[in-house]
Amino acid sequence: MSPESPARNASASPPGSRSSSPINAHDTLILRSLVNTKEAGVIIGKGGKNVADLREQTGVRAGVSKVTPGVHERVLTVGGSVEAVAKAYNLIISQLVSSSPSPISLSSSSPHTSIRLLISHNLMGTIIGRNGLKIKAIQDASGARMVASKEMLPQSTERIVEVQGAPDSIGRAIEEIGKCLLEDWERGQGTVPFHPGVGDATSGSRRSANGYSAAARKSNGDVTRRSPPPSPHSPTVAQSAANLRTQNISIPSDMVGCIIGRSGSKITEIRRLSGSKISIAKAPHDDTGERMFTIIGTPEANEKALFLLYNQLESEKERRVGREQQQQELQE
Repeated sequence: MSPESPARNASASPPGSRSSSPINAHDTLILRSLVNTKEAGVIIGKGGKNVADLREQTGVRAGVSKVTPGVHERVLTVGGSVEAVAKAYNLIISQLVSSSPSPISLSSSSPHTSIRLLISHNLMGTIIGRNGLKIKAIQDASGARMVASKEMLPQSTERIVEVQGAPDSIGRAIEEIGKCLLEDWERGQGTVPFHPGVGDATSGSRRSANGYSAAARKSNGDVTRRSPPPSPHSPTVAQSAANLRTQNISIPSDMVGCIIGRSGSKITEIRRLSGSKISIAKAPHDDTGERMFTIIGTPEANEKALFLLYNQLESEKERRVGREQQQQELQE
């Protein structure tokens, strides 16, 4: 049996699976990260030995997604208590460093490496904090460095948070990140998970800094032309009440207008394309100034609605950045 085919079920998050939230219970953390195929082989081990040992030592559920032909990235999923997940990642990173022929390090006794965590876009504010105070506190306490990507990964509502440093420092940072995620777990509901290879080969798409192609968007802020896979439930077909789900997401107040559109045109289009019912709170729900969007529909319809909503947000951000750049050029 090859290192890529563990004896036990190490594929905790196969490419075709869907997850409604990065957190399954109030006291259980499920933390996903991106690894390359070589790293996946080390994590799994011959005959699945390494991942089996990891489960036994830490008590976590751990696995690596199945191989997708032509794709060099896989998803590592680790689930358990915050402390157990942090310990597991510490062991995994130490194992990857020791298996590397020439690890990047500042000194021979303190090898430095990194791990790319997959974090829900809706939970990024929880980790970063107001004015970046939370992420700074985590970095100061752990000794690790954290870099958050600005864009969501293709066909998903997840972003990358790269944690850099010595294995112990990364483990401490992951423990603090995990605590943040559990404290605000409701914001993570409705996350559309990233699957390597999905949406990466779109013609004409541009590459973001982390190497993944961002969804092609029009500069005028319209919803991307490239839509997620069609839902098996047509919006015109009556949906079973037993299969309906309710999900809430928070949107910054200054971005609500771009989602609603002129005379409600954009939100009406998102409702039509997804088949979900979407209601918008008239006032901010807390001190952050964010307004609550309530989405009701089948899991598939809600996933499509979230995808369209987040793409609309990213399109508006790009439009605003472009406008600022034009103004700066005119001033120069």
